[in-house]
Amino acid sequence: MIDLHSHILPGIDDGAPDLAASLAMAEQSVAVGVSHMVCTPHIHQSYFDNDIDSISQAYHSLVKHLAQAGCPLKLSFAAEIRITPDIMIWHKQGKIPFIGRWQDKDVLLLELPHSHIPPGTDNLLRWLARNGIQAVIAHPERNRDIIANPDKINGLKRAGCLFQATAGAFTGRFSEKVKHTAGLLLARDLITYVASDTHSVNRRPNDMAKAFIEVAALKDKEYAERLFKQTPWLISQGNLWQ
Repeated sequence: MIDLHSHILPGIDDGAPDLAASLAMAEQSVAVGVSHMVCTPHIHQSYFDNDIDSISQAYHSLVKHLAQAGCPLKLSFAAEIRITPDIMIWHKQGKIPFIGRWQDKDVLLLELPHSHIPPGTDNLLRWLARNGIQAVIAHPERNRDIIANPDKINGLKRAGCLFQATAGAFTGRFSEKVKHTAGLLLARDLITYVASDTHSVNRRPNDMAKAFIEVAALKDKEYAERLFKQTPWLISQGNLWQ
């Protein structure tokens, strides 16, 4: 499986605190069937002020550590970026790390607040599309506006978004409401792909294998293969894997 959302880089956000934790997460991911993983630490102003330089430094440290440990997991890096108008400035400055490419556009992993869909989101999404950027909304099933009214996702779709569900949403790791919403979005064929969003081996482990079984049961195995393997690979196949 190809995992396009993880917080495995050591010490730069709320994921792995150190290299030992990163290695444990990598080994767990391999054990559940993940072969390739994009490291996507938070870029969230005033909380996690990461940039390409800090992410690259942590990434190369982890790549070296995994090689020394003999871990076969292949990595590349990008970021999960909390929505902000500054994204437009960062793009013009060449400061946005992308998770891959989709239909000749750079793919941006975009995080909304869990509480709501901010006013003006659709305008930013259309600006991104006009500027050659494909936005992927991370874990829409955990957004309270969408949980309360799943039809609110339609505006994001009209603005050109793709959607990444979190594996743990299908296994019940978050709540029954989140699990129900994930199932509803899946039934409506709104989920583009599934990723782990792993933060740790215990509190937020890599649930990709269990989620694959759940999605295959809700749809079928071929459908699950597309969400866990084929589409993520198409997005990320041009990445520099190490």
